This record gives sequence, structure tokens and C-alpha cells, in this order.
Amino acid sequence: MSPNVEGPTHASAPVQAAYSYCEAVTGTQARNFAYGIRLLPTDKRQAMSALYAFSRRVDDIGDGTLPADAKFARLEETRALLGRIRAGEIEEDDTDPVAVALAHAARRFPIPLGGLDELIDGVLMDVRGETYETWDDLRTYCRCVAGAIGRLSLGVFGTPGASGPAAADDAARAPEYADTLGLALQLTNILRDVREDAANGRTYLPAEDLAKFGCSDGFHSDRAPAGADFAGLVHHEVRRARALFAEGYRLLPMLDRRSGACVAAMAGIYRRLLDRIEREPEAVLRGRVSLPPHEKAYVAVRGLSGLDARTVTRQAVRRRA
Repeated sequence: MSPNVEGPTHASAPVQAAYSYCEAVTGTQARNFAYGIRLLPTDKRQAMSALYAFSRRVDDIGDGTLPADAKFARLEETRALLGRIRAGEIEEDDTDPVAVALAHAARRFPIPLGGLDELIDGVLMDVRGETYETWDDLRTYCRCVAGAIGRLSLGVFGTPGASGPAAADDAARAPEYADTLGLALQLTNILRDVREDAANGRTYLPAEDLAKFGCSDGFHSDRAPAGADFAGLVHHEVRRARALFAEGYRLLPMLDRRSGACVAAMAGIYRRLLDRIEREPEAVLRGRVSLPPHEKAYVAVRGLSGLDARTVTRQAVRRRA
């Protein structure tokens, strides 16, 4: 544990109120995320809610209606606030509940707060209207806005499940796996939101992929562009996302049971979204693809059972044999 991390601490009334605010934000604005973190013990759930609430603030600036110059200024103000949190300058009676909660969480857990700087960098890319020629270009963006969240979350989860002769190597690779799982979730998001993003003037899928499948004109109706192989494009990106999930899932056996269940639930929901998108590619042009509550509940139970973690462990043993 880092010498600057206090470990589990009693939270004062102002801090508990700050965490309650962050949990309310998470519950109302991130249903899939909230579904996963409810499987965590209280201290980890609170820390994850604080991370989400700060991240949501950054995203909301990027997605809002302010002119670009105002967004740049707001994002730099948020970066300055993060600097104050990192420096331990936030008092428990501060008027910003997100800052109070995140500062307390960073004292409880070894959270690499630099990941939130990366998130701000990624949202700045959105504000500048950047597009991506290749998957390597898009990967850079995804690492900022999603891979960094995976690494931040790992600071809360820890890796107590890494054991045996390869434990040191496994633990060293845990941030890489967390990052890759974040990329898998983000690519799934990009596929799900392709029509919504187009309506907002944003294109995330690599330009070379769009050209390859005849989709360079974009997605501005509930039908694929004339002459385009939209299904081929979707299936190409689905295969890429599945490979990322397969690599990222190697994180699961390194986590404790409840942290593993949280990650398996969130990732499992997105994998099932990917299945639906693969089965009916043009559904993403007609509206947002989602899972019914009973299917999310099944994914959560599966995560708590540890089935996904055991499957990954068996696959790792076979690879090493």
C-alpha cells in the first residue's frame, strides 16, 4: 500500500454526505455502471461512485452546449481542481461534494489520479472535434476516456487474487488488462451510439474502416448508407471488441470475489450488448440498444458465482501447459 494511503477510514458526516451525492449521481446517470458497483463493499462502492461523479462532470462539459472556448476553460478549471485534490488541499467542509468524496477516496485507496488527467485530455479531443484515421489513432482516444477509467478502478479493487509463481508478473500486467477491458467497453459504446454521435457531429470509427465498408458518408438515418456494407463494418468492429474483451478478462482472477463480480457484471452487460449488435447491426441506427433488467440480473449473478473468473483461470492454465 502506498505510504500516502490511509486504508479504510471512518468517514465524517460531511464526507458521508458527499459520498451519498456521488452515489445519487451514479445511480441516475450510469445505470450499467451502477449495476456493477452495487456488488462491492461500501468503501469500494463509495470510491467508485466518487470516481464516476468526477468523470461524469468532465464528460458533461465536453457534451454540453457551451462554445468551445468556454469548454476549454471549464476543463482546465476541472484539471486545477484535480490538482488540489492530488495535493490534499480539499477540506471536508468544502462546498464541492464530488471533490470532498474523491479526496477521501484517494486517501482510502491508491488511486492513480493521473488517469483523470487522461480523461480530461480525451474530452479535449472531443471538443476539438478530432477524428481518427486508423484503429491505432482511435485506441489513443479510447485509452484516455476508458482505459484510464479501468486503471483508476484497479486502484480501488487491488489485485489480491494474483497468487502462485506467476503472481508478480500477473500483478504487473493488471493495469494493462484493466486498460484493455476499458477499450473493449468503449468500442462497444461507440458501436451502440453511432447514430447519436453522428447527430452530434461526431465520428469515432476509424476512417479507413468506414472507407473499406463504404460507410464514409456517415450515419444520418435509420438505414445504412446506400451501397454500404454496414453489417460488414459492424462485424469487423465486433471482432475487434471481442479480442479486447478476451484479453481484458485476464484481469478477473486477480481480483477479490466482489471486485471480480463487479467487473464481470459491467463487462458482461457490454458483451451481451455486443451480441445483440452483432445479431442485428442496423438496430444501432434505429435507437439505443439495451438489455432488459432480468438479463442484467443474470449477468450479476454469474459474476458473483465467479464463473467468468474460473473460466479465465482454466484458459490461462491451458496456455501455460
